Amino acid sequence: MTARNSAGPSRSLFIEPFDLYLFGKGEHWDLYRILGAHPHRQDGETGFRFAVWAPNALEVHLAGDFNEWQWGLCPLYPVGSSGVWAAFVPGFQKGWLYKFGIKASSGRIVYKADPLAFYAEKRPGNASIAWGLSPYAWEDEDWLARQAESSIQKRPVSIYEVHAGSWRQHPRPDKFYNYREIADALAPYARETGFTHIEFMPLAEHPLDLSWGYQTGSYYAPTSRFGTPEDLKYLINRCHLEGIGVILDWVPAHFPKDDWLLGRFDGTALYEHQDSRQGEHPDWGTYIFNVGRNEVKNFLLANALYWIKEFHFDGLRIDAVASMLYLDYSRKNGEWLPNKYGGRENIEAIDFLRTLNTVVHGQYPRAMTIAEESTAWAGVSRPVYTGGLGFTFKWNMGWMHDTLAYMQEDPLYRSYHHNYLTFSLLYAFSENFILPFSHDEAVHGKKALLAKMPGDAWQQQANLRLLYAYMWGHPGKKLIFMGGEFGQWNEWSEERELDWSLLTFPQHSGIKALLEDLNRLLRAYPAMYASDDHWEGFRWVDFSDYASSVISFVRLHKDSVPLLWIFNFTPVPRPKYKLWWQYGAEYQVWREILNTDSAYYGGSNLVGNFGNQKLQYAENGQSFFELALPPLGAVVLSPAEVQTG
Repeated sequence: MTARNSAGPSRSLFIEPFDLYLFGKGEHWDLYRILGAHPHRQDGETGFRFAVWAPNALEVHLAGDFNEWQWGLCPLYPVGSSGVWAAFVPGFQKGWLYKFGIKASSGRIVYKADPLAFYAEKRPGNASIAWGLSPYAWEDEDWLARQAESSIQKRPVSIYEVHAGSWRQHPRPDKFYNYREIADALAPYARETGFTHIEFMPLAEHPLDLSWGYQTGSYYAPTSRFGTPEDLKYLINRCHLEGIGVILDWVPAHFPKDDWLLGRFDGTALYEHQDSRQGEHPDWGTYIFNVGRNEVKNFLLANALYWIKEFHFDGLRIDAVASMLYLDYSRKNGEWLPNKYGGRENIEAIDFLRTLNTVVHGQYPRAMTIAEESTAWAGVSRPVYTGGLGFTFKWNMGWMHDTLAYMQEDPLYRSYHHNYLTFSLLYAFSENFILPFSHDEAVHGKKALLAKMPGDAWQQQANLRLLYAYMWGHPGKKLIFMGGEFGQWNEWSEERELDWSLLTFPQHSGIKALLEDLNRLLRAYPAMYASDDHWEGFRWVDFSDYASSVISFVRLHKDSVPLLWIFNFTPVPRPKYKLWWQYGAEYQVWREILNTDSAYYGGSNLVGNFGNQKLQYAENGQSFFELALPPLGAVVLSPAEVQTG
């Protein structure tokens, strides 16, 4: 490679003592503006300034394509006793490749990517790219203002989880669609389908496609697979203009061991714990962040704020929270170290998560934080000041496992597992829940959602429509993985795009049409979202008819008419099902507003509740409805008139 000789000799660089003080304290929320690589002008010359934290290094030098990757030609200088090394390199230009050559106390020299680089080479290259915080002409001021007007817990939330590399794939091998191309197709699609948010699987730079981004390499660099940082900003801006929020999957629990990344960064366990019983994850072959160290905690906290501030993300979904909370997570006896009280709780990680949520919500009240937490840890989405972890939402993994276990049963035997449907309401309001059918449920031999359903093809599709109706009716925000909205048969693979051709078949386009109507219903009725976190928004009508595998409930809110949901989990049509009503006579006449067995959705159109359904009275004065329940179907009723006198 030809040297770029326009880069002059490096010079010492002044960094404000207060910046270093905040970093040492773990509270510099704009750390990425101090460390890393930034365009700079000094002594009348333009170039780039570089700064890196490597407190145990003997020497640090900048190497790159500008000096043919030679050690010793471009030194960085220690900044007092802060552990930071810095330099100004005149003539250095945007787009040049670089790494930090770090000489450890052992004498070994390792070339490391910049931990705070804003841009990086596309794999298999792994150098950092000098870029800087380029200005962007945002157009989403109205969107951001609206998000700050009310709590997200009181608004409709329906999330479409997306893997950017396989939602649609470029026809040329090893080429990806650009963020801008993705935006122009995905944002209108999400709006058309009625989703309120898109959640992207990790977009920070990562060396291995197979990791789906969960083995993050460069925490501050949007992956160059899809373009530049400005291209990613275009994607988020476009989504906001379409009325779609954007959530980023974020991975603070662990990082890969590649030599050129964070591991043993200055020859010592700097970002990770030294002891493998704390510092290495046995399942994923990765290092674990030492969040008890102020500088490491600051690195992650500033990174969380970076994505929200600089890229306008509307929230972060925090991966693998359970692995952070427990010192013995996925470890046998003798493979973990207890905390100072002798317990299994990771006190430092708990403090980090509470600080994360306090800082994010304090700096950006509009932003949500979502915990993927699979245990019974109490108060995950409760405020820090009450002893909780402070997350906005928690994934309801218990509901997901119970629901899928029930739905995979042959309908003949579902009556024996009725508790799988009803148990979730015992704890549904203990947290602010999101009901997730994520990518994890569509890979590794688990089958796609549609393929999990029992019966022949018609029954599988009916079961999936029924499942979606139950999910949308149940308290909690919603999340499904891409492809699920039209009933993809095949398991997801990052190596191929979704099976879009299925939308040419009425049964699959019908599933998508049902999702569109469920999302419209979700948005239209405050009863469906405004009290997701409290019993006041839910009433059982009948949860005891296990013999028929039928359940029914009402969703309600003071600013909305109630909605009555009835589910028949067997393929037996019930044309005159008597549903006893205990909630008074305010609403005498109801009408069917959704039937998952409609031919419009690919159903059989076998039975329905046409016209108005009047509340009837038995001889003892007790009221009831006589309804038609479709096979493997759900119906939703809304009051047709209100009695006022």
